Amino acid sequence: MGRIVAIDYGQKRVGIAVTDTLQLIANGLTTVTPDIIFSFLETYIQKEKVDEFVVGLPKQMNNEPSESMKYITPFVTGLKNKFPNIPVIMVDERFTSMLAQQTMLESGINKKSRENKALVDQISATIILQSYLESKR
Repeated sequence: MGRIVAIDYGQKRVGIAVTDTLQLIANGLTTVTPDIIFSFLETYIQKEKVDEFVVGLPKQMNNEPSESMKYITPFVTGLKNKFPNIPVIMVDERFTSMLAQQTMLESGINKKSRENKALVDQISATIILQSYLESKR
């Protein structure tokens, strides 16, 4: 069994989370810039077997796609083209940034670390991945 890689894609940063090999637990991996995401994933896939990509799907409260879909759609197309043998699943990412901030606050992370947007994006990817894992059960 391979890992599932979750991606919280943004214009400035891309949060990445992965499962364990049994696909039970989601863990934050890192945050990279959009310009290196494909080379990062290529290197990662050379080291680890990846069964699926899970990408955050930004929606508005009325369930309509958000404005940032214009950046997500080309990314997902590129992901499918670059890695055609790995399925891409879109998962609703509403509230993940808010949940990430709340998680950081409850875990006792200091204020300076909570202001680290890269960490927020990584935790958001972890939340996206965990919600996907729970939906599969």
